[in-house]
Amino acid sequence: MTADRDATGPGLIAPTAIAVAPNGGRRGKQDHPALPIGPQELARTAAACLEAGAAMIHTHVRDRDGGHLLDAHAYRETTKAIRDAVGERLIIQITSEAIGRYQPAEQMAVVRAARPEAVSLALRELVPDAAHETDFAQFLSCLKSERIAPQIILYAPEEASALAAMQQRGLVPFDDIPVLYVLGRYTPGQVSRPADLLPFLAQDRPRFAHWMVCAFGRQETACVTAGALLGGHARVGFENNFTLADGTTAKDNAALVTATKGALTGCGVRIAQANDLRAAWSIQG
Repeated sequence: MTADRDATGPGLIAPTAIAVAPNGGRRGKQDHPALPIGPQELARTAAACLEAGAAMIHTHVRDRDGGHLLDAHAYRETTKAIRDAVGERLIIQITSEAIGRYQPAEQMAVVRAARPEAVSLALRELVPDAAHETDFAQFLSCLKSERIAPQIILYAPEEASALAAMQQRGLVPFDDIPVLYVLGRYTPGQVSRPADLLPFLAQDRPRFAHWMVCAFGRQETACVTAGALLGGHARVGFENNFTLADGTTAKDNAALVTATKGALTGCGVRIAQANDLRAAWSIQG
């Protein structure tokens, strides 16, 4: 593991990718009328967010009642709709999130069946205890052989240490597995601030070469900008936040991506495209 993402030259940090998480598995139209649900709505959102500066879209699919769903057919349908809209200009990452409905074996089975380009994996869900480590290690080996890029979701610094310990014991077949640091998920009111990132980056915690930040609440842009300045990537979107920095409600997901791109470029950060992130995550076709 290295301290930061690979630089492209002396003193330079590689460009920052903006991912959009446009819907999540819990929110609906009652929360925001522009929250996308079905394949065509997600495809239109993908196109708008690509234009705004996104390099990746993190997708959830729903059942007929709008509930959270892990289903390979639904993922393939949504992936096709997004690909028809944007081609290969976005990485399409699916979720394996349980949201209280699925067990680890079911979560891993849908990923194997869907064979996405990328998938997010919550460590606390898939490895709730040591008894699940072997199955998870075998699953990661399957992803590596299928060239599916995993991103490990970490909700607390202690989880980062647990993942690093698994790497040291040879249970993670990736030298530099991408991770996502989540800020504010388990705080009162689900709010976050940039300083919440610091415990993940403390000297006594492992440092991952490819890390991304997402944050709940209206300080989302500030949190991911701080992360980018420290060498990370950014994830924003309606899954975690509806509010712009000035306190107004964002019109749509693209507005959050636009605000993030503006904040990053205002700090001199270069914005990555999908192929930049593919190359960093070793998922180039």
